Amino acid sequence: MTNNQIHPLLKYIERLEAGDALLPDSPQNLLEVVGILKSYGIVLDAYSDNLIYVADHQFLVFFPFFKYFNGQLNIRKLLKYWWHDRINYEYAEYCMRGMLWHGGGGLDSYLDSSQFQNLAEAAIQAKFKGNSLILGLHRMFPEFLPEQVRQSAYYSALGQFWRVMSDIFISLSDLYDQGKIKSIPAVVQHILNGLVAAANQPITYGVKLGDKTLDIIPKSAGLTFLMDTAVPYVEAIFFRGTPFPGTVSYNAQVHQIPNQQKEFTYGALYADPLPIGGSGIPPTQLMQDMRHFLPDYLHNIYNNSCRGEDDLRVQICQSFQKSMFCVTTAAIQGLAPYPLNTDDPEQKKANRTYLENWLNRFITSRLSEVNQPTPTDYKPFPMRS
Repeated sequence: MTNNQIHPLLKYIERLEAGDALLPDSPQNLLEVVGILKSYGIVLDAYSDNLIYVADHQFLVFFPFFKYFNGQLNIRKLLKYWWHDRINYEYAEYCMRGMLWHGGGGLDSYLDSSQFQNLAEAAIQAKFKGNSLILGLHRMFPEFLPEQVRQSAYYSALGQFWRVMSDIFISLSDLYDQGKIKSIPAVVQHILNGLVAAANQPITYGVKLGDKTLDIIPKSAGLTFLMDTAVPYVEAIFFRGTPFPGTVSYNAQVHQIPNQQKEFTYGALYADPLPIGGSGIPPTQLMQDMRHFLPDYLHNIYNNSCRGEDDLRVQICQSFQKSMFCVTTAAIQGLAPYPLNTDDPEQKKANRTYLENWLNRFITSRLSEVNQPTPTDYKPFPMRS
């Protein structure tokens, strides 16, 4: 912004500079955020396990019919699957493909490198050794199998990222239960501490083919948790996302979808919670998964709302959106060029520019909506005597 312009979200910039979160601190917000992150942490644990299983055990399997069973196929699990009484691993793949498509970060750069090409080719040759049909097709269409290897790398990388986030969210709930988390800023600080602790954790990936384990992402690639998975995830899933089928037209002549990926605003911080539950809306699967693991105190809040269970998925989505603004606050604080509470004028100026760039992207987000008072935050209207 220029010197004579006031940023439309200036109050949120000042809130961040004061050490507060993008979500206001209130007892109900705290209950919602901690409760929904506990449920989310349990779901992410399952998502992480399955993504890593697919990466490790379904490598270059063209028709992985039973990939959602984690190698434990039996009639009971099959019946639950057909009855849809299960974790919706499709949503995890939706996020993985969103990251793959939007790219960004060191992982995306590495998967375009000659080092990856050589390692992928070695894995392809080992996987299909003696299979002249597949190797012949590989020579005819040389980009097809490497693209499948890239996808497997994203399966593994997202699984490793979610493994860390699951632990952060579940430990947050444990601390809350122990009375050690008492405010939204404390929630943000806990998440930030977890991100910092795992920041340099290496992201690696190898597959066992025969009696050998072949590197796909070796440790020497230098990929790490924060910059190469966490930041691209925030960009791809929190901000950009993908347009939900049935809510906008994919017809290019209608121009309802931006021409440039960088202009996409379909991520978790922008999505309208009301369509949740509709056909073709991917987050419905996540909300359905989280409803199975809601702590009692959060379920009671939903049951006491005006619609009760009738719009449970919408209420879960609203709480989830609040929690994602807390996670984003932690990311903003962690990536700031200088401590946000600095007194140095030059550092404060650099931080202000940094925060303005972030907040520019929030102008059309749901930030204003999550900052509206919840019903229990309203003060009762005084009765006339």
